[in-house]
Amino acid sequence: MLKVSVKWQKEVFPDVEINTSLPPYVFKCQLFDLTGVPPERQKIMVKGGLLKDDADWKTVGIKQGQKLMMMGTADEIVKAPEKGPVFVEDLPEEEQAIAVGHSAGLFNLGNTCYMNSTVQCLHSVPELKSALLQYLPSVRRSDLDQSSHTLTVATRDLFCELDKTAKPVAPLQFWMSLRKKYPQFGQLHNGAFMQQDAEECWTQLLYTLSQSLPSSDASENPDTVRALFGIELVSRIHCQESGEENSELESVYSLKCHISQEVNHLHEGLKYGLKSELEKASPLFGRSAIYIKESCVNGLPRYLTIQFVRFFWKRESNQKAKILRKVDYPLELDIYDICSADLQKKLEAPRQFLRDKESKKLGLKVAEKIIPAPKDDDEKMTDAEGSSNTNRWSSAASSNDEDAQLTGVYDLVAVLTHKGRSADSGHYVAWVKQESGKWIEYDDDNPIPQRAEDIVKLSGGGDWHMAYICMYKARAVGM
Repeated sequence: MLKVSVKWQKEVFPDVEINTSLPPYVFKCQLFDLTGVPPERQKIMVKGGLLKDDADWKTVGIKQGQKLMMMGTADEIVKAPEKGPVFVEDLPEEEQAIAVGHSAGLFNLGNTCYMNSTVQCLHSVPELKSALLQYLPSVRRSDLDQSSHTLTVATRDLFCELDKTAKPVAPLQFWMSLRKKYPQFGQLHNGAFMQQDAEECWTQLLYTLSQSLPSSDASENPDTVRALFGIELVSRIHCQESGEENSELESVYSLKCHISQEVNHLHEGLKYGLKSELEKASPLFGRSAIYIKESCVNGLPRYLTIQFVRFFWKRESNQKAKILRKVDYPLELDIYDICSADLQKKLEAPRQFLRDKESKKLGLKVAEKIIPAPKDDDEKMTDAEGSSNTNRWSSAASSNDEDAQLTGVYDLVAVLTHKGRSADSGHYVAWVKQESGKWIEYDDDNPIPQRAEDIVKLSGGGDWHMAYICMYKARAVGM
C-alpha cells in the first residue's frame, strides 16, 4: 500500500492511498470521491505519459510519498431538490384528479350502480357541466318545483366534487334528492333498496335538468338539455287500409336500437326502431285501424344517445327479461342514411369538407371545389362546440364557434353497460372516454383504465357486460 499526494487545480490531497493490487481505475474512483472529476476526464501525469485505467503499477513506477499532478473538470454539483417527491395522495384534492388523468369514482350506497353509471356518463359532457355551474342554488324560478331545484343543485354539487378529487365520492345528497323527486328509486325489498333501471334514471335526470336549465336564447331554444341531446324526428304516418297519410314532428332525447333475430349491428337496429306499427282511431272509418309510422332524423343533436332495447316484460316471471343477442356498434357512427332528405342536403357541404380534411391528413389529393373558407383561416376540425345550420337547437349550447356545422358523423364517448339477466338486478358500469383519448371503466368507486379496442367488445352475446346505452359526440367542421 503506497501513499501519495495529488495536486488538482489549487488543492493538494495528501496521503492518498494506492492499493497496487487493484488496477489504476480504482485509484481514479478514489480521486473522483475527493474532487468530483469523473475517471474518464482525469489526466494523471506519471513517468512516460498519462496513467491508463488498466496500467500495471509495477511498470508505472510510483514511489512512496510521490506527488502526482491531475487535470480535469469536475461534474456540476447536483443540488438537493427544493421539494421532495410528492405523491398523488399528498396533493391538494383539486389537483389529484388532474394528476391521475380522470375524475373520481362513486361509492355504491346499496344497489346504486344504476345511478353511479348514469352520473359518470353525463358528467363527461363538458357543456352540461358548464350549464350546471351557472345554475344558482340560492335562486329558484317560480315555475320550477322545489324537488327539481334540489335535484339540479345536487347534480351540480356532485359534478363539481367529482372534478375536485381522485378519491371516491359518496353521492348521498344526490341520491336523497333523486329519491325525493322520483320515489320509484326508493323502493325497498326486504329492508334493502332495490336495483333500478339505469335508462329510467338517465331519462328522468335529463328531464329534470331540461326543466331547470334554461337556454341563453329561450325564444328559439327552450332548454340547454334539448340543445345538447335533443333529436328532431319527422314521421310519415299512413294507413294502408284507408290511404290516409299525415306527417308529424317530435323531439326525443334518444334513438332506440330495437333487437330482433335479423339485427346484428347498431345501424340495423336503428332503422328497425324508426319504423313501427300502431293502432289508432281512423276518422275515415270511425273505428280503430292499423297505421305504419316511418321516422327519420330531421335535426341533429350534439350528443347522440342510443338505447339498446334489451329488456322486455316477461309475464311468466313478472319481471323485465333481457335479450342477450350480440349487437355490434362502432367507435365512429355515421347516421346520414337515417336522416331526412332535407337534412341530407344540408349535410352535403360539411361532409365534403370533412372528407377533404381527412384525405389531406392521409396525404391524398383533394379535387378542387368551391367550398367556403374556414373562418379566420382556421381549418381545424372541431367537435361540435357551436351551432349548426342543420340543427336549430344547437346554438343554445355554445356561442363560441357559431360557424361549426354538424356532419352526421359521431364519435363514441361513453357506454353504459349491464351485466345480468334482468334490468332490475345485475350490475351497471360506465365506460367513459377522457379528454386525453383514454378510456376509463367506472365500476362504482373503482376507476380502471381500458383500451379503445375493448370498448366495442361490450356488444353482448353472453352474461358479460353488454352495452345498454351508448353516447356519441358530434364531429363538426368549422366552415
